[in-house]
Amino acid sequence: MTETFEGGCTCRHVRYRLTSKPMFVHCCHCRWCQRETGTAFALNAMIEADRVELLAGEVDVVNTSSNSGKGQKISRCPKCRIAVWSNYSGAGDAVRFVRVGTLDEPDRMPPDIHIFTMSKQPWVVLPAGTPATYEYYDMKKMWPEESLERRAALRAAKG
Repeated sequence: MTETFEGGCTCRHVRYRLTSKPMFVHCCHCRWCQRETGTAFALNAMIEADRVELLAGEVDVVNTSSNSGKGQKISRCPKCRIAVWSNYSGAGDAVRFVRVGTLDEPDRMPPDIHIFTMSKQPWVVLPAGTPATYEYYDMKKMWPEESLERRAALRAAKG
């Protein structure tokens, strides 16, 4: 049986389901994510867009600048304005960065890695055993083989 996860916005207008585990979960401590979320880090689950089912409502896609300069599309509830996922230009529309905090059971999706710890808030204590990098990381070294295969399939489909 495939593992699924459900979530949504605060007002429950937007409801979604992830139809599988994500490829990888980032806990990003960069200043950009801190500013964007208004807290110490962003926790995003990277998953294929076709594995995110919209169960109720619709999202308002807001084009937003990003630290890379390439921008991102943040999908928000049009009523309560909660961000439920983003699409970054590098991955395009094929990969969604689902905001783990919008899941009904976010504790089921801990980070696989902590990134950009160079700007981590000093009071945030990273757990032992979870990889952490000063900046970004080498995907081929950190991602599980199954996730790399899923990513390769997306790239092949994109052409």
